[in-house]
Amino acid sequence: MELAPGTQALFVPSDPPRDGVLALWGHGGGDTPIDLVLPREQAYRRTQVAASVLPVAEAVRVLLAAGEHASATISAWAEVVAAGLSLVARGRIEPDGASWRAGPLEVDDALRLTELAGALPPEALALPLSGLKRVRLHSPESLVRAVWDAIADLLAENESVRLVLRVDLGDECFAGVLAVRSASDPGLVLDVADLADAPEVVRAQFGEHVQVRLALALRRGAVVWPPLARAVGGVVELADHEVAELLRGGGSRLSAAGIEVLWPKDLFDGLPRVRASVRVPSDSPPQLTLSRMLAFRWQVSIGNEELTDDEVAALAEAKRPLVRLRGQWVRADSLLLARLRAARSPMSEAEAVAAALAGSVEVDGEECEFVPPSVLTGLLTRLREAPEAEVGPPPGLHGKLRPYQLRGLAWLARMTELGVGGCLADDMGLGKTIQLIALHLHRRGDGPTLVLCPASLLGNWEREFARFAPSVPVRRFHGGRRSLGGLAEDEVVLATYGVLLRDRQALATVDWGLIAADEAQQVKNALSKTARELRRLPSSARVALTGTPMENRLADLWSILDWTTPGLLGNAEQFRQRYARPIERHADQSRTDQLAALVRPFLLRRRKTDPDIAPELPAKTESDLFVPLTREQVTLYEAVVRENLAAIQQSTGITRRAQVLKLLTELKQICNHPAQYLKEPGALDGRSGKLAAFDELLTVMLEAGEQVLVFSQYVAMCRLLEGWLRERGLPVQLLSGSVPVGERDRMVRRFQAGEVPVFLLSLKAGGVGLNLTRATQVIHYDRWWNPAVEDQATDRAHRIGQDRPVQVHRLITEGTVEERVATLLARKRALTDSILGTGEDWLTSLTDAELAALVHLP
Repeated sequence: MELAPGTQALFVPSDPPRDGVLALWGHGGGDTPIDLVLPREQAYRRTQVAASVLPVAEAVRVLLAAGEHASATISAWAEVVAAGLSLVARGRIEPDGASWRAGPLEVDDALRLTELAGALPPEALALPLSGLKRVRLHSPESLVRAVWDAIADLLAENESVRLVLRVDLGDECFAGVLAVRSASDPGLVLDVADLADAPEVVRAQFGEHVQVRLALALRRGAVVWPPLARAVGGVVELADHEVAELLRGGGSRLSAAGIEVLWPKDLFDGLPRVRASVRVPSDSPPQLTLSRMLAFRWQVSIGNEELTDDEVAALAEAKRPLVRLRGQWVRADSLLLARLRAARSPMSEAEAVAAALAGSVEVDGEECEFVPPSVLTGLLTRLREAPEAEVGPPPGLHGKLRPYQLRGLAWLARMTELGVGGCLADDMGLGKTIQLIALHLHRRGDGPTLVLCPASLLGNWEREFARFAPSVPVRRFHGGRRSLGGLAEDEVVLATYGVLLRDRQALATVDWGLIAADEAQQVKNALSKTARELRRLPSSARVALTGTPMENRLADLWSILDWTTPGLLGNAEQFRQRYARPIERHADQSRTDQLAALVRPFLLRRRKTDPDIAPELPAKTESDLFVPLTREQVTLYEAVVRENLAAIQQSTGITRRAQVLKLLTELKQICNHPAQYLKEPGALDGRSGKLAAFDELLTVMLEAGEQVLVFSQYVAMCRLLEGWLRERGLPVQLLSGSVPVGERDRMVRRFQAGEVPVFLLSLKAGGVGLNLTRATQVIHYDRWWNPAVEDQATDRAHRIGQDRPVQVHRLITEGTVEERVATLLARKRALTDSILGTGEDWLTSLTDAELAALVHLP
């Protein structure tokens, strides 16, 4: 660019300094308006002029090329630029945050700055400070300094050459050789020692002022890695500890400072791979022994070759950061050496299995890769993969297992054969009970089986064994006369969690072949007395049955699996630190994946909606849940039976029929809840076995996000349930015969929209004419004597338009008129669905003896 006569110049500083510009004005050109303070009419006034602005690099070129006829401002700024270039050439440049500045200034430099500032003409100082109400100008010294900083920042930022530190490894000593890499031709690298003698055409590839730039780079590098300050003739001799520090962190710091570090290629090809492992005795059994302790060992390999114990020992005793092994250099940093030299505690087999499944183990607070020994690998393969041959239905099983249930049996059989436990966590209604019964038959002769369950399920287990495995001796260890005497090898003992607490010593004297914990979520609190006593029971295998292995927290899952497979997930604190806290607080995906890989072999979870299960299931699955009476219910029940049977025996005709219906109605109300029969307000909890079972059932359903229809033939019972649910803050609505048609339709729409998860319906009002396909669960709180009426109510959900399986649950109070009528209904249903006619009329025709047998408690 040629400067026109009369062109004036001033410098406009910026941050960072390299973004400053030189403004040229007074030459009759330019398209950038700029405010200046110039003399006008015997005073200085703010005046706007048109200017041309030049970036620093172009400004330096233009100013240095200006001739002797240039204006005073151009000549003054040319002197300032020349002095700034001299400063940088002498290495007077230092970092200033994210940019660079000229300095530190020697005494002569400071004097030169004062001299140049004093020589700046007024037009070079016409730039006012911005952001002030009153006019203030930049000081001459600050403007000179701004130009120098801009040159320093520009040269430091726009390097045409890059410094390289190449590490040479000799047998006796190590050295760092300095080289330069061309920015225009990155493939061109030249040792600094050879730069002076290189042909001009080669040196030109590294740009102007290459020595200045190298000096700047060395200064930067020495700040982050001091050994560079000792470089002589392009070489710096390195001590062992300096090489070690360069390997650990010095190299990355130099890279951040713009200095490339080159290592011999085979050094990193030979980087040792250190993995944790254990030693398993060669005579180990074919099963896992989770409590057995195994010696810890480090497995060290280079490439695909594992080092011998002698080579590992030599590596551990290394005195230098690099060791020559198998013809190549191997890194032996202090962390590796400390790891190899430290004594290690043994690991339990459960910890080794967990480490193998997760792929890593924590050692000294750091994550370390884990490789299982070959003996353990075979067992882990069996854990991960499906059994090679499907297990067939065991002898003695009366009933057909569906394909997914056969797979469940095969999984349970494999886990128990390997000596580990498992959690069968299938959805409610997929047949966990029959799979456990089949497992007992499969293991028959391996020792007695103990089934622990809530009291409300004792009768159900007893009936299911009688139904599906009638040849299996079953003992109910419950009540005042319970005993474990004369226990057979293939016997099944049914006990409640309450009995476990009260009679733990008796249960602990038996070497159980299998212990199954039904509704295992009830022992999710590992600190509870029940959970602690459960852990003390001896057994060859443990199986947890639950549809909700994790209700609220990951600790629930830990508690269950720590019983089935002790040690797998570590202790509670280890599990909390390693998995629960990172996953629950920080949604750590890596820990989530790791935990899933660890848990997956020990937990079998199938959902009703799984593609390989849904086609195998009937569209409607029905189940009877038998529940016990509470003490209050027993007292009321026996009193009503006594009072009414005597009167019935003295009656005939229509009077007798009315009295029979009254008896049956009162007994059914007592079975539902004493409050319904007594018609007295008050607390409901703890007084009805059926309500307790309903509570458990509904909790599981709602936690699974399901919508539920609840039928009762009594509006009064529906109202009691409605109040009870509302007290718990659950959205609920009740449909009875008194609800107007319009409100009835609105209720249906709300339920179908998912706004209300629980829909209470009286059997007569809600049993016909409604389409409630949003429901996937149906509960019959009490029984109607005609199965066809129940079926009609169930069909509100199980009908055209329903695209999901429907689970139907009938609550039946065991040992009462409800259970005996349910048995009669089941037999009659097998012949014809409607053979009983309608209502309770057929029951009124029973003889006195038949009626007494029907209603008496056992």
